[in-house]
Amino acid sequence: MATEFVGKVISNRMQKSVLVAVDRLVKHKKYDRMIKRTTKLMAHDEQNDCNVGDTVRVHISRPLSKRKCWVVTQILHRARVFDAESAAQAAAADAAAHHAGGGLGAPSFAASALTGSGSSGA
Repeated sequence: MATEFVGKVISNRMQKSVLVAVDRLVKHKKYDRMIKRTTKLMAHDEQNDCNVGDTVRVHISRPLSKRKCWVVTQILHRARVFDAESAAQAAAADAAAHHAGGGLGAPSFAASALTGSGSSGA
């Protein structure tokens, strides 16, 4: 059994604990094909730094609880987290800038038709 794995955080709902999914490839004896197997490991996250989707490195440790005997030692890649509140603020700021600019996105032919500055054929 290996003493360290790299996996993806699939749950961080617990305090100081995360659930890490570790994928591995195993060979099927009968069909001689590679199959992907996933193992879920409960790991200790002391500072609650991990978010869902982060790629982390976990090391084995002494048993910390009934299911938890792994410790997150490094966050290799942080996932992009969607924050609804900041997205709503950005959308409101974008809409305010668009309205203040006087409709910069309007086509030029519509503006010329309204003002009558377009060339007429007669």
